[in-house]
Amino acid sequence: MNIHSTAIVSKKAKIGKNIQISPYAIIEDDVEIGDDCNIGPHVVIYNGARIGNRVTIHQASSISHIPQDLKFDNEHSLFYVGDDTKIHEYVTLHRGTKETGFSRIGKNCLLMAYAHVAHDSVLGDNCILANGVQIAGHVEIEDYVIIGGLTPVHQFCKVGKHSMIGGGFRITQDVPPFILAANEPLKYRGLNLLGLKRRGFSKEDISVLKKAYQYIYSTSLNITQAKEKIIKELANNNSVKDVLAFLERSDRGIIGK
Repeated sequence: MNIHSTAIVSKKAKIGKNIQISPYAIIEDDVEIGDDCNIGPHVVIYNGARIGNRVTIHQASSISHIPQDLKFDNEHSLFYVGDDTKIHEYVTLHRGTKETGFSRIGKNCLLMAYAHVAHDSVLGDNCILANGVQIAGHVEIEDYVIIGGLTPVHQFCKVGKHSMIGGGFRITQDVPPFILAANEPLKYRGLNLLGLKRRGFSKEDISVLKKAYQYIYSTSLNITQAKEKIIKELANNNSVKDVLAFLERSDRGIIGK
């Protein structure tokens, strides 16, 4: 363990093996950090942080700070950071409230500079938040999602797996899985073909997903009719099952075309 002399590390914190803690970092009492982590200068890790193995946190990031929620009453809550995640400079991560008790970032995620994840939000594995992405409270982001820079995500929104959202737009409704989204207001712009191919989706899977979204965004069908056709014709495909499950969970309605 290599802890710089100017760092302030609570003796109550649980620190793993082979840890680098840089100058002026602060680590509070109720903190757990796994093995092989690198904590940059001026990072503050507050009570409730639960950090996995091989996590890198760059300078001046704020981890597991109290939520920006007026209802928060200093109740005990947590912020989980999964293994192999990289957190760049000035990222701010806020722990949960009594509504859920935690916020979480999954494994192997990349959070670029100035990104923010608010209270009670959950990110899956292998997600990328580009510079300045702002995630509001109670947001659910599934695995392999990429969100472009300076994009705000409205509270309670859901973003489906393997989707990619262009930078500088606003997410105010749910974004279904496997798609590209862009424009203002945010709209469906086809499948995330490059991402799906890179992650090993078969031509058959891609073809079936394309057909499913033709139904979902058909001008001649409403969403209930589209789901009925998908269930009747395409529901044996596992990726299509994921789309149908997402539509059932959607509370704010999905983005348009």
